[in-house]
Parts: sequence; structure tokens; C-alpha cells
Amino acid sequence: MSYQVGVDVGGTFTDFLLVNQATGVKRQHKTSTTPADPSNGILNGLSELAVLEELSEQDFFSQIELIVHGTTVATNAVLTGRGAKTGLITTEGFRDILEMRRGIRSRKHLYDNKYVAPAPLVPRDLRKTVSERVDVDGNVVTPLEVESLRQAVGELVAEGVEAIAVCFVHSYQNAGHEQEARKIIEECAPGVFLSISAEVLPQIRLYPRISTTAMNAYLGPVVQRYMKKIVGRLAERGAHGTLMVMQSNGGITLPATVAHLPASITMSGPAAGPVAALAYVAQRGWADCTVVDMGGTSFDASLVKDGEVQITREGEINRHVISLPTTHVNTIGAGGGSIAWIDDGGMLRVGPQSAGADPGPVAYGKGGEEPTVTDAGVVLGYIDPDYFLGGRVKLRSDLAAAAIANKVAGPLGLTVEEAAAGIYEMVNLEMAAGTKNISVERGYDPREFPMVVAGGAGPVHAGMIAHELEIPVVVIPRLSSVLCAAGMLMADLRHDFVRAFSTRFSQIDLNRAHALITEMSHEGDALLDLEGVAAEDRAVIVSADMRYIGQHHEVIVSFNAGDLDPADPAGPGRVVELFHSRHEQLYGFSAAGADLEMLSLRVAVVGRRPALDLTETATGSGSEAPPKGRRDVYLKSLGRKESVPVYDGQSLPVGQQIVGPAIVEEPTTTVFVPEFFDLELDGSGSYVMTRKNFDASSLLTEGQK
Repeated sequence: MSYQVGVDVGGTFTDFLLVNQATGVKRQHKTSTTPADPSNGILNGLSELAVLEELSEQDFFSQIELIVHGTTVATNAVLTGRGAKTGLITTEGFRDILEMRRGIRSRKHLYDNKYVAPAPLVPRDLRKTVSERVDVDGNVVTPLEVESLRQAVGELVAEGVEAIAVCFVHSYQNAGHEQEARKIIEECAPGVFLSISAEVLPQIRLYPRISTTAMNAYLGPVVQRYMKKIVGRLAERGAHGTLMVMQSNGGITLPATVAHLPASITMSGPAAGPVAALAYVAQRGWADCTVVDMGGTSFDASLVKDGEVQITREGEINRHVISLPTTHVNTIGAGGGSIAWIDDGGMLRVGPQSAGADPGPVAYGKGGEEPTVTDAGVVLGYIDPDYFLGGRVKLRSDLAAAAIANKVAGPLGLTVEEAAAGIYEMVNLEMAAGTKNISVERGYDPREFPMVVAGGAGPVHAGMIAHELEIPVVVIPRLSSVLCAAGMLMADLRHDFVRAFSTRFSQIDLNRAHALITEMSHEGDALLDLEGVAAEDRAVIVSADMRYIGQHHEVIVSFNAGDLDPADPAGPGRVVELFHSRHEQLYGFSAAGADLEMLSLRVAVVGRRPALDLTETATGSGSEAPPKGRRDVYLKSLGRKESVPVYDGQSLPVGQQIVGPAIVEEPTTTVFVPEFFDLELDGSGSYVMTRKNFDASSLLTEGQK
């Protein structure tokens, strides 16, 4: 017997999905996250799983074949400013690029004249410059002055830096000076983590490149220590299977690869949600979906389109730019632990502050005093205080009501129920806005996409989010509360590469382009060799950053590797048509016949893994299971509580239809079916919530019908 385990460390809970390889049986589990040392929560949860499997720790750990781990270590280091003490070495005259940024406020803060940018990850006294210069074509204008480099390294070492980032101007065209600097720094400071921009991000634009390289260095020692600790602690318990780590790009890899490029896991956990969601909608013949994941601390919204998880090439972590391929996730501070408060203008606000895992919501009875979204859910009847986590945790509804009364209802002159309803509706509206943005900014209408729900708190709110956005179908997998952990066991291995390649498309050197694609493909193959991926299980995805001449922003266009093969003269024409089509989809117009410009070539090398069987056998029997009781639940259309049926999800047979409003309780989550929807337990064991009188077959494309 052997096991595979997906582990997702969240802000409040650490989620587990345990799969018995012999029987295919899947077990969900949650344990409290331990923010001071996340590895403690992981080991605690694995030990609890051993008990549930009725095995000794030694026997259980020895039978673990694979652990795929999503971690918040990198993200938290940036958010809290607790990364490594980092030095930066750059070209003379460019010391302050990290603070100058792009010279303008970002789009999010364009009209905020009081906006203050975050302090750079590397303070000015730890930023050093050396004499060297390469021009835009890669020609050496000024040779690297070795002595000034040695002096800069010596000064940084004397300051006690743990990491050094090196980013020279135009090194994406000629990495010679950075490679020479690497040798000298390794000689002068052998114990320091080193991040070289030509290895981290060899592409055009200085600020994103220097910011990403600095972040990679800032995270290096932190991530390396964590990986060493978790690997060591697992080995001490007798786990000698493979540990893999979820990356921001939606793929997994070995800890050694992550230790070299730690910035690649800044969105480690949320990236797995869309991977799992795609598998669930594919079962139904759908190729698109919106994914929402509501946990204890945050709410993540993402998109799957045409059977592909959407990837972005630039994002921000705590307003610091990172330009590595990342699953496109819109994250807001709205979770079960989000705190409700009154601002200076007397308006109700929810989040982004969170009660987290410690002390948690007031209802946990662990000393929390600030009312949260979970407390509102208890007061409104959505959450049964005696059946939280299947009855493992008893909640205090009296404490929740008192906190809402003191901090919200009293100041606003409302009843406790009205205040709780305000908290619930406020957070739903915020999450609906976040969900809408992820679709609209890419040119899609959220009403045309089914919504897949993840997170322990997600099913409590998903119906009302869907109602607000007029989304007709909501899929709530039985694994919803641990969907990201499940996604980690579904994810393929993936490695992304980029090379600067600036050219007018009408003058493209196909030999050079083909050589770069081949070079990146070989780098990916070398990593997949180490990870033991068979040749027949590999795939190569090629894309390019392109734009019309004179444009400032690029469009990412994916195409077949053979389209830039010199042996296929028609290939470039196909790439041009793909660009025009994508540009029109995003911006509503295209300029057929206009010349294009390519800035970068990208290659993703993927190692396919066996699919995880998602079928969940319904435990109920018979033609229909009656409600196990009734409960007063707040209904928006009535503006008050009303008695609704409560069903035991574990007793429902496949095909049972439940007319909303209703509650369905699972051990790890609660599904609220609003009065606007009906619910059915489908053949795969997932709940499908459908707007009344809607035909779900309309979500199929013409080719799928």
C-alpha cells in the first residue's frame, strides 16, 4: 500500500488530500496552520492522518510515495518584510532603479496623488554599482572593472548580507559580464545566495528584471532553509518518498529547483486551484470556468479558458513587481477570518485585516475579540456551531453575536442580525467584484462561465456571488474545501524559460528564433530528466511577446514550435493571424496588414502526470434522502431568517435534487443553496448548483454539443 498527499498551507488551515494508491480512496483533512513554523502544521496533519488511517506514524510515513506541497513561505516573507538581508550590484549610474521603478505610478494608483510606494527590498546602502556597460545590441562598451566589483562584494559581506542580486544593463543580450561577476562573487563570498538576472529573467525592460532578480535573492535563503527543514523533518519521520513543490506557473518541481529559483513559488498555493477546477469542468464537457477560492484569510479568483489555466507574465507581491510566469489570480483580503470594522466615516468595512489562525474568529473561543465573516455566518444560521469541521470544533455562537453587537450593530444602530447580514453581503460584493475583474480584464463575460468553488468558506458564499454576477451554474466538488491540495496532485511538472528576441516580425531571423526555442527546450528536458519524466510524457509550449509597432504593451501569443521553423515558410503567417485574433479579443480591434514587433520568445516544457480519478462515490443509498432537520437561515430576498431544510451531504444519493433555499452539510464545509438556485449531486459526486429554470447544456460549445 502507498499514499500520495497534497498539502496546501493556508492562512488559517493547512489542507490535506490523502489518496490511497491501492484503493483510490481519498481522504480530506484540515489542521490549524502554525504561522511561526508552517512545517509544524504539516507534520501535525500527517500524524493525524496516520491515526485516521489506523496506522502507526512509522508505518504511515514509510508508505508515503509522493507529497506535493504548496507553501506560503515565499509570499509571507515579502508581505512581512522578513526576507534575507540582500545586496544588489548593478551598472554604474543605475543604483536607484529599484526606487525609481518605471518613473510613473502603477495603473492601480495612477490618480492617487498621496500614493507612497513600498520601501525597496534592498535598501540604498546595500545597493552597489560597478563600472561596466553593454549596449542594446549586446556589444561591450565598457569592460567589467573587476576591482570595483571585488570592493563592492567586500562591502556587502562586511554588512552581513545573506544574498546578493546582480543585474547589469542589457545583460539579456550579452550575459558575459554577469557570468564573470558570478565567478568572482562565488570566490569572494562562497556562502552567500547569488541571483543573476541573466539566469532569472533574461528579457527586455530593466525595472521588472532588476525587481524580479532582487526578489529572488531576497527569498533565496528563506526558501532554502525551509526546504531543508521540511525535507529533513519528513526524513526523520521515515518518509522517503518524493517531495515536490507547487510553483506559481501551475506546475510542480523538485525542492532543489525551487531552491535555485525561489521567486517561482510566490503564488504556490493558489496556483493549484485552477488546475483542479479545469479537471472538474472537463468531466462535463466544458472548457471554460471561473474559479473562486475562499479560505480563512483571503479570496482568490482565477480563470480557465479554452481548456487552459490562464498565465500572466507580470504581477505584484506587496506592490513589488515580479515578472515570472504566474497563474493569473486576483487575490483580495476577504476570507472567513476577515474582520468587520467601522471606518472613520461611519461606514461598515470588511477586511483586509484577518483574525487568521490565531486567535481566529471570535466564535472559535480562542481569545478573538474582533467580529469576522465566520462569526456573521454563525449568527445568520449558515454555519452550525455544533458541526464545524464535522463536529471536531465547537463554535460559540453567543461570543460571535456579542462581538457583532459591540463592534458593529451598536455603533451603526442595527440589530445583531442586520449587522451580520451587512457583513455577509459586504464581503460577497467584494468577492463578486474580484471575480468579475478577473474575467472582464481579459475580455470575457463572467455570465458565460460556470463557477467552480474552492476553500472551506467558499460554498457558504458562492451562491450569492453567482447571484450577484448572474452566473448560472456553480460546481462545488466534494473536495471543494481542499481543492488546492487536490490540484497539487493533478498538476503536471512544468519549467518556463524566456529569451530576449527583439525584431520586426517582417524581418525575423527564423534560424535564430528556432535556435532559441531549441535551446530552451533542451534546458527543460534536462530538468525533466532529473525528475524522471519519460520522453513520451513531455510537451513543449511556445509563445512570444508581440505588439504592433509603436505600442507600449505586448500581447502574449502561443503557437506551435514548428511555426518558426525555417523549413515551414507558411508558419510565420499563422503566428501573425493568431496575434491579430488575440489583440481583437482583448482590445476590440486589430490592424491586419500592420507590421508587428517581437520582444521575447518563451518556452514551457511540461511533464505530463497520470490523471487523478475525481469520481467520488456517493455514500447515500436509496432514491432520496430526507432532510436531517431544519434551521433558521437568513435569506436576502426576505431580509430576515426563514426555516430551511438541512441535509447531510454524506447521506445524499447520486441524482438527488434539492430545491433552494436549503443547507447541505459536509464534514469540511457547508453548502448554502440560496432561494435563487437548485442543487443536484451529480454522478461524479460533486454538487451542481443551477439557477432556477436554466439549461446547463447551453454552456457547451457548438463542437461539444
